[in-house]
Amino acid sequence: MANAYIETVRADALAPGRMTCVDVDGRRILVANVDGVYFATDDTCTHEDASLSSGSLDGELVKCPLHGSRFSLRTGEPMEDPAEEPLRCYPVKVQDGIVLVELPQSMEP
Repeated sequence: MANAYIETVRADALAPGRMTCVDVDGRRILVANVDGVYFATDDTCTHEDASLSSGSLDGELVKCPLHGSRFSLRTGEPMEDPAEEPLRCYPVKVQDGIVLVELPQSMEP
């Protein structure tokens, strides 16, 4: 099954060093702007059900607000305990000023 790009946020609405959560058909996706490069991952920490977009962003690392796990936005890999499982990462592109995230078609709204 082919993947589809889904519109998430306007690129100019997400300043560098900021992140947000968007809902795509009940799935929470974190979208982050790191110095003009956009990243998308699942918003839910793999250790506990905390929203990563409520945490903090330090370069390409997002920190969970609940227990402090840190994840690479580029790879999804946990960089700091207690999380052991990686986040799912999604391809991102900006087109006509909109941040588009590539999701499996079964996740389309």
